[in-house]
Amino acid sequence: MSDLYRSALQARFAKAPQLPPLPGEEDEEDEAGDSVGSLPTGMGPPAAPFRTPRAARKRAPDPSLAPISASGFFDQAMQVTGPHLDLDIRAYYTPPKFEDGTVMVCHHGAGYSGLSFACMAKEVTDMSRGECGVLSYDCRGHGKTQTLSNPEQDNLDVEVLTADLVNLIRTVFPDVETAPSFLLVGHSLGGSVCVRACPLLQQHHYRIAGVCVIDVVEEFTLDALPLMHSLLNARPEGFDSPEEAIEWHVNTHTIHNPISARVSVPAIIVPAPEGSPPNAPAYLWRTPLRSTAPYWNSWFTGLSGKFLASRTARLLVLAGTERLDKELMIGQMQGKFQLVVIPNVGHMVHEDDPTRMADVLVEFWRRNERVVVGVKKVGEL
Repeated sequence: MSDLYRSALQARFAKAPQLPPLPGEEDEEDEAGDSVGSLPTGMGPPAAPFRTPRAARKRAPDPSLAPISASGFFDQAMQVTGPHLDLDIRAYYTPPKFEDGTVMVCHHGAGYSGLSFACMAKEVTDMSRGECGVLSYDCRGHGKTQTLSNPEQDNLDVEVLTADLVNLIRTVFPDVETAPSFLLVGHSLGGSVCVRACPLLQQHHYRIAGVCVIDVVEEFTLDALPLMHSLLNARPEGFDSPEEAIEWHVNTHTIHNPISARVSVPAIIVPAPEGSPPNAPAYLWRTPLRSTAPYWNSWFTGLSGKFLASRTARLLVLAGTERLDKELMIGQMQGKFQLVVIPNVGHMVHEDDPTRMADVLVEFWRRNERVVVGVKKVGEL
């Protein structure tokens, strides 16, 4: 299923002239205070804690692991705010080239950012020849998204995160009649948010082509949550450079794909605040996961039932062949959703093999949005 299970048992978009520098570059100096956390999934195999003084471990950054700009993966990077939002949301967007195109709306897992989908987004737009666009964003408490009302304490309740997704769509695409259809794609926590957002968007009369949940199953995730503090204890408190952070993610197999790690990892760390001790890490986690422990159970409780009840095509993508929980097993036997297992990847499926993940999504979209006469949609009996 996931590394968690295996380890534990704006108004609208205003187009920016270019993508701004990623974290670790010059515009990050004023973000040292950014924080707030999220979920314990997707941490990968825990690395052994550092036990030597930091001064003894410092070394020159590895140039082969230097951060890569997201400008080659998305057309636009912008901040979104509006009357429905109490957030200034950082979003990355490649629009579809055609009026009747579809937009895949991607919600990352806890602790990550919208750039988690960067490599996959490029593959999707290429494979669909521009018929599919991709909108990926930093959710509340993550990346460059800022809370306007109370920036010091983000509420990461799943209902709040769900409302954020719905309100983002309503802000960016306020005219339902001219809005594209949407394929909701969520990884881990993001899957739970997308499943909950689906019926709410349909109530606003948006067209939902389908919902895809990536590598999370309710029963096993809830069973593993009590062990998450132990896993988090094994993570380093920070890093001496973005390159070191990228290297840690690759070496621990948290992210198997070095190219994707070079795009996504710099967005999940932040320079340490001024006045930190001399031997303290130069970069800290942007989103401390441990602080959101009170939300963990609510994020996933009821996920399987809500997924199966979604009134749209349903896709579950897993990273391994472990069994489904009982509710999903019955649902699969009844043909209520499509199940795809991608081999040789970890929990970060869409980062580890973005080409295969994009292929699965584009095929799913073609089957359910570009319906061939006589071919049933996924979930139709």
